[in-house]
Amino acid sequence: MSALGIVPARYAASRYPGKPLVLIAGRPMIQHVVENARQAKALRDVWVATDDERIAEACRDFDAHAVLTSKDHPTGTDRLAEVAADVDDEFIVNIQGDEPLIEGFVIDAAVDALREAAEAPMSTVVHAAGPTTADDPNRVKVVRDVSGNALYFSRSAIPYPRGEALALWQHVGLYAYRREFLLHYVTLDPTPLERAEALEQLRALEHGFRIRCAVIDGWESVPVDTAEDRDRVEAILAHRERG
Repeated sequence: MSALGIVPARYAASRYPGKPLVLIAGRPMIQHVVENARQAKALRDVWVATDDERIAEACRDFDAHAVLTSKDHPTGTDRLAEVAADVDDEFIVNIQGDEPLIEGFVIDAAVDALREAAEAPMSTVVHAAGPTTADDPNRVKVVRDVSGNALYFSRSAIPYPRGEALALWQHVGLYAYRREFLLHYVTLDPTPLERAEALEQLRALEHGFRIRCAVIDGWESVPVDTAEDRDRVEAILAHRERG
């Protein structure tokens, strides 16, 4: 069962324009994402789906395959689906372009979870939330059922600790889809909760589809949404180099 990783990369991001090309430790962020994602054993390849020739050119500079897509897509998932429509892979993995510290085993966990959950059309990844996550709306939280399927995603801290204190789970914005479902998903109308939280994955839950959550250890999501996030990632990389 073949799986293709695709990194949607839009130049005109509202919060951080030009973000895919922002330099981190001397290399554009998109290069960090692609090269780290290539370590995943489950993927046959990693492509970039972009609306901008500047990003495509940067990808060619480090031998990554970039597909130019429509500039009119409302979401990265729509951009992903345009590329997925022309391939034959059973699984399509949406790898976020703002996760420069992504590791191969994280992607493998999402693909393995989808392979093992015949009832789920898509999967994602979660890890234990850090101490500052609860009140940070940019760090999405998730609650799961006893089978490991997502019940809800929120920018708020969930569950509310009125009684027994439960661990918080942080969502990693990485998704594995069955290709046929992905092509169907982008035809569904956006939903009220999706619009309220600005979380696209809620569309799947509101339409009654399951999302299997793979739990990982030993890695923490550090998405780059701001210049301060970029500095944090660069500091982490510098620390790793020092050993």
